Amino acid sequence: MWYKALHMIFMVTWFAGLFYLPRLFVYHAMSDDETSNKRFKLMERKLYFGIMTPGLVLTLLFGILMLTDYAWAAFGQSGWLHVKLTLITLLCIYHVYCGKWLLDFKHDRNKHGHVYFRWMNELPVLFLVGIVILATVKPF
Repeated sequence: MWYKALHMIFMVTWFAGLFYLPRLFVYHAMSDDETSNKRFKLMERKLYFGIMTPGLVLTLLFGILMLTDYAWAAFGQSGWLHVKLTLITLLCIYHVYCGKWLLDFKHDRNKHGHVYFRWMNELPVLFLVGIVILATVKPF
């Protein structure tokens, strides 16, 4: 049962990073000051590698433990769980895509404006709402 709490802690950590990193990209895309750009690059790298990626790995690890302990027997009959796992997979892909943006900014190759990153900042919120609804209501 203790790993359920750890799963929640690391999930919140990972999601916080997923919400905040694209917001940093918004400000970074708006900046044309070299000093600010260096700061953004440092903050983005620390957030991605120091908080988000460990949060992702530990969320998946403890999530798999919970899946094997609690839900494995009902896995075939739980359509909601399949949809939830699909949304989590999409968030993992989004995480990797954030890493691509990070590299683009690091090497001064960003081709997107702040409006693009504002829109992309909303994606994890939509996935999270879906995940919470599915995990709470278990509609099908």
